[in-house]
Amino acid sequence: MTTDFIAPDGKPRCQWTSVTPDFVPYHDNEWGFPVDDDIRLFEKVCLESFQSGLSWRTILNKRDNFRAAFDGFDFNKIATYDRKDIKRLLTDTGIVRHQGKIEAVINNAKCAQALVAEAGSLAAFFWRFEPTTPATEEPLTASTSPESIALAKQLKKMGWKFVGPTTCYAFMQAMGLINDHSHTCITRARVAAARQQFEKPT
Repeated sequence: MTTDFIAPDGKPRCQWTSVTPDFVPYHDNEWGFPVDDDIRLFEKVCLESFQSGLSWRTILNKRDNFRAAFDGFDFNKIATYDRKDIKRLLTDTGIVRHQGKIEAVINNAKCAQALVAEAGSLAAFFWRFEPTTPATEEPLTASTSPESIALAKQLKKMGWKFVGPTTCYAFMQAMGLINDHSHTCITRARVAAARQQFEKPT
């Protein structure tokens, strides 16, 4: 069973928040709460892709820089990026300067446009992969799931890049498709309540 981290306020949080104080507000106010905004969903896919091989602490610390560099992750704008934009991004010291990942964001922006045309919204598509049965494992012990494997497979089929099953699982955790807060974490009940009130996009 996961051992919780007791934060400075004396209340238990998921163990991963112990890494840095910056994680606590992100954990308490964002992680696991359901999201149906296409821009936020696209941003998270991109940031999770950038995280591959790195720590989430690095990406979270640079998140505002990423947003400034990528036009707030408006995929309709990013889809128009050209070689000049790639060169600009590769010289931006505020972000992770990985050419493959930068080019993947541009590629995925075009894929996102096609997906919206087909499914109506990114939210409608992503929420199709919400698990229909509760996880049997203690939260945070898994790194993939049948749903994340299926999501990654479908995205790759549609041409998306840097979207493997582990990346998709982390995306699903963060965007509220699953509630992976530990069972004694103080935020788990708030996330559960938010998920109950959430209207699943169609």
